[in-house]
Amino acid sequence: MNGKKYSWIWPYLLIAPALIVVICVVFIPVIEAVITSLKYHDLRYPNRTAWVGLQNYSDLLTADSQFWPSLYRTILWVVFGVGFQFLLGFVLALVLNTRFRFRGIVRAAAMVPWVTPGVLIGLIWRWLYDGDYGVINDLLKRMGFLTRGIAYLSRVDTALPAAIFSVVWQGIPFFALMLLAALQGVSTEMYEAADIDGANFFQKLFYITIPSIRNTIYVTLLLRVIWVANSIDIIQNMTAGGPAYATQTIGIYVYQKARVLNLGYASALAVIMTIILLAVSVPYLRYTFRQIDD
Repeated sequence: MNGKKYSWIWPYLLIAPALIVVICVVFIPVIEAVITSLKYHDLRYPNRTAWVGLQNYSDLLTADSQFWPSLYRTILWVVFGVGFQFLLGFVLALVLNTRFRFRGIVRAAAMVPWVTPGVLIGLIWRWLYDGDYGVINDLLKRMGFLTRGIAYLSRVDTALPAAIFSVVWQGIPFFALMLLAALQGVSTEMYEAADIDGANFFQKLFYITIPSIRNTIYVTLLLRVIWVANSIDIIQNMTAGGPAYATQTIGIYVYQKARVLNLGYASALAVIMTIILLAVSVPYLRYTFRQIDD
């Protein structure tokens, strides 16, 4: 009887280790960041630490000339970065889902950008974009498109597109891998029935393929939006936010403020970024669950 009486506690005991880890790794740092954002907390002046309430947020939203441009660049970074990652990754997944020679080798090679550390990707593409010795300029010169090299990362008009291209290259395999796994679960009988009815490629794509893997599409898009919005490794190693703040996203701005030990202001920036991502994620998840239920 006693065993049955307390049996309800076993599920909670089983998830307790994971819950404790999540609390220690996620919730406690988040609470600490919120508390720090309400302080003047500059490690260069430890004796001046004091509660300032919402002053950091007020300065950030009204007096900071870099915040809104950084937010705009973050939106461009996420929309174009994740958008092209998804489109190209989807195409790659469709290709890898077909049968051809050496498909296994191609699948393995396609994963190389995803398993390469972001720091190394930034360094590789910085070298590729080099105005004097970069491979990209060298190829364009040989093909006759350029007579002199372009310093892509030193120009305000090309630095952000160059960084976006790099993050697109990195993220294509993620979508390709996840969508390929979903595609392999689509019933072949539906395609056979569509072939009998005379459906073409695009009709099968929009009426069978995409509806069948839409749940995977929803989840992967949301995850990648969050990851790319917070990523700093590629931009930091390519341009460090320059030139003239042309590649300064919110993530880079947080890093720069924390690097100069202004933890209060950096925490306020991080909290604002979290609120923005929640404002995007919660309605997106509600819509996603509604679609799944339907």
